[in-house]
Amino acid sequence: MLLISAIIGIYYAFAGGGQKTSKDFLMGGRSMTAVPVALSLTASFMSAVTVLGTPAEVYRFGAMFSIFAIAYTIVVVITSEVYLPVFYRLGITSTYEYLELRFNKCVRLIGTLLFIIQTVLYTGIVIYAPALALNQVTGFDLWGAVVATGVVCTFYCTLGGLKAVVWTDVFQVGIMVAGFSSVIIQAVVVQGGIGPILNDSYYGDRLTFWDFNPNPLQRHSFWTLVVGGTFLWVGIYGVNQSQVQRYLACKTIFHAKMSLYVNLLGLWAILSCAVLCGLAMYSVYKDCDPWTAKLVSAPDQLMPYLSLDILRDYPGLPGLFVACAYSGTLSTVSSSINALAAVTVEDLVKPYYQSLSETKLSWISKGTSKIRPEILFIIYNKQN
Repeated sequence: MLLISAIIGIYYAFAGGGQKTSKDFLMGGRSMTAVPVALSLTASFMSAVTVLGTPAEVYRFGAMFSIFAIAYTIVVVITSEVYLPVFYRLGITSTYEYLELRFNKCVRLIGTLLFIIQTVLYTGIVIYAPALALNQVTGFDLWGAVVATGVVCTFYCTLGGLKAVVWTDVFQVGIMVAGFSSVIIQAVVVQGGIGPILNDSYYGDRLTFWDFNPNPLQRHSFWTLVVGGTFLWVGIYGVNQSQVQRYLACKTIFHAKMSLYVNLLGLWAILSCAVLCGLAMYSVYKDCDPWTAKLVSAPDQLMPYLSLDILRDYPGLPGLFVACAYSGTLSTVSSSINALAAVTVEDLVKPYYQSLSETKLSWISKGTSKIRPEILFIIYNKQN
């Protein structure tokens, strides 16, 4: 999986004459079509935290988490009909350019710096958390996994720019679905069909979907998941640089809108797979919880434990799930790297060095892709 991702980066470093300008590198020449961008949007925020955390959440607290699908639907409609037309007509690369147009340079700079800090911290967690979970369950070398993820992401982002990021995301979202599917199919076989899984989940109170309790302190309810989830994801899809940059790279506004609507199908598919994995996990372990039995040390390790448990007799399939988890990491990290390069060049370089040629801006863009500030977070984490 890492090798194929790297090869995609090499291909787009030379395809079509390479990344000659910062526009080619950061925006794919604004020539992308709807389907690959849609899959990239899906992969970007379906990180390894989703792959490992959502099934564990469903296993412990039930399938109510699945009504997040309603929030996704509302978010895509709002983003495509309200936010996207404004950004697309402006022809901007960084969403923070809008802040200067609407307010002033100071507000733009503050927004840029806050985005950089937030992205650095989030990306460090996205790399470190799944590496730690898989290390505890599979024996995967923790820091080897962290370094491999960082090196491969940096390699293909620096060589291939946004096109490489998008097409590696397409490949990686396929691996994510394949990894989930392998676990679901084998769990159905082990449990004797989908019926016993749903039956166990029903009698274990894991199939409760609707709760309209207005108490905001409750873990899950219609209001926290749908209303709260809508506000959360509008912030991500509507104005987050990592997402906006992708649909603004489409060649027409029609392709940009279609990328969001096709992406909605991808979000539903990933969410369905994660929820089914959680229900299957409950059916398999309803009489012996690996966490309370001290077979794992944290809930995030439940999904890797299940995959090793039920797939151990099938060579390659446990590795497919590990690749699934790391696909989630790579897709999120590569999106963050490309977004950081975009805001650095557009908000911190171009406004103050207007005489730079497009060739020099392209090299600066590639240089900023090599700078991995989230590694500072990981090193700090290791030392403490």
